[in-house]
Amino acid sequence: MTLPRRAHPRPLDVENGRVDLTHGGGGRAMAQLVEEMFIRAFDNEALNQRNDQAAFDVPPELLKGGRMVMTTDGYVISPLFFPGGDIGSLAVHGTVNDVAMAGAVPLSLSAGFIIEEGFPLADLQRIVQSMAKASREAGVPVVTGDTKVVEKGKGDGLFITTAGIGMVPAGVMISGDRARPGDAILVSGTMGDHGVAVMSQREGLGFETAILSDSAALHTMVAAMVAAQPAIHVLRDPTRGGLAATLNEIASQSAVGMLIEENAVPVAPEVRGACELLGLDPLYVANEGKLICICAEDDAEALLAVMRAHPLGANAARIGTCREDSHHFVQMRTGMGGMRVVDWLAGEQLPRIC
Repeated sequence: MTLPRRAHPRPLDVENGRVDLTHGGGGRAMAQLVEEMFIRAFDNEALNQRNDQAAFDVPPELLKGGRMVMTTDGYVISPLFFPGGDIGSLAVHGTVNDVAMAGAVPLSLSAGFIIEEGFPLADLQRIVQSMAKASREAGVPVVTGDTKVVEKGKGDGLFITTAGIGMVPAGVMISGDRARPGDAILVSGTMGDHGVAVMSQREGLGFETAILSDSAALHTMVAAMVAAQPAIHVLRDPTRGGLAATLNEIASQSAVGMLIEENAVPVAPEVRGACELLGLDPLYVANEGKLICICAEDDAEALLAVMRAHPLGANAARIGTCREDSHHFVQMRTGMGGMRVVDWLAGEQLPRIC
């Protein structure tokens, strides 16, 4: 008896097709989606093994006295595409940055896609290719992943979950509980770019000067900073809640107070103007390509020089100092010479920002 030949499936109709429930059902349609959409885009040795996990080597020089770090995150941003990026590139940059804030060298990423039935294949391809491009540019491969499809009305187009792992070199100990009174507080650039870019797209606002998200992978700048001054106390990327929320987190972790200078905090004029129009405070607006560095006073100038020498740190600035304070308040000296408490957000200033 001769068995019938299995028909080769037609290529995905990316231009006109949409995701349906068969793409998450575990059968041939799902295998085709994974093969043509994800494996083809991310294409690396570990992923191409097509296992339910990834096996990969760690550079020997990092294993000598180093420590592993791991992070996980979810991306639910609305809209999915915004000036300067999209949910795919954002997922790579955000995960790489979370690993890098420990002073670690990012090694690998995983990605899970939760897709709503009816989502256009063309949009999915655009996002996946953007994610793959960001991964290649960062030099941090997506080595494993997962795809789920939910019924129409049970999602919001597309959500992405990620995990990242990396190695902290021996002798580096960077943590949010290590800020000390007298430490300098540095930022790598202008605040609020990402949040305002997303909000302007969401609200259909047009400005004379284009406002782009600052979404970027910061690990190469962090590596240069750690090489120059391995005794950095704290690194943190001020994402949701912006600079204000992140400084409050660190102050609470380290049991210190902070004093920042309003005139020293860099904010692009177009972002400041947009915040005034929208009734937002740029201190609380999200960033996706900036970092906060807290270091010993004696190391501040050298670290600023390293940051400013990097393409992503040209506008780096010192904005304040840590100090003794039993209440762990973050305070700001205003441009008029007064003082105000920079408190935690009572709610969420900008929803669905990452």
